[in-house]
Amino acid sequence: MTKAVVVFSGGQDSTTCLAWALRKFGRVQAITFDYGQRHAAELDAARTIAGKLGVRHRVVDLRGFGQCSESALTRADVEVAAGGGLGGLPSTFTPCRNLVFLTMAAAYAISEGAFDLVTGVCETDYSGYPDCRRRTIDHLQETIALGNDLPGFWIHTPLMFRDKRETVELARDLGILPLLADTHTCYFGRRPACGTCPACILRLRGFAAACVPDPIEYEVSAG
Repeated sequence: MTKAVVVFSGGQDSTTCLAWALRKFGRVQAITFDYGQRHAAELDAARTIAGKLGVRHRVVDLRGFGQCSESALTRADVEVAAGGGLGGLPSTFTPCRNLVFLTMAAAYAISEGAFDLVTGVCETDYSGYPDCRRRTIDHLQETIALGNDLPGFWIHTPLMFRDKRETVELARDLGILPLLADTHTCYFGRRPACGTCPACILRLRGFAAACVPDPIEYEVSAG
């Protein structure tokens, strides 16, 4: 039976990837990282969704990483903005976050006898994070495979070249639109979501473009 581990934040994209993995692999597990993020509501969302899907779920304490790699996602005194971060990147860019998460998830997967890792990173509609690009993932996949002498180790990115509309359509095709009511996206960690941060705006635009109502509530709706 083919096993896979999904890097699972409890957000829209990783939930869609979890449903995708359940269709593709015989046995699926989810791993979530508590890195001291401001939007810690993701952790509750991840537990809820994994429970509803009947997926084995592990939450790993990486709060030490959040103290080393600071951004608007880990510090309340840093403004959420399109720029202002390292090298002009968005202030929400957390250096090496996906590199660390995928490496940790790979260690867990390999120990579980799973050689397929799934992540929801995307370079089509995204915030400009360099660690979300397929080229980055390809190099990391090669490094993990070489470092563990596992030429058959793969990192799957089912959303990599999908825009947000296409991601919503994939969720619809997978039959999980109602489950997205439990997901969390807002950079400020709010429920209802703020509706104005970059993550909320991208999500709202995706649902609007797909002509599908977003099942979560917002403080401010997209105009």
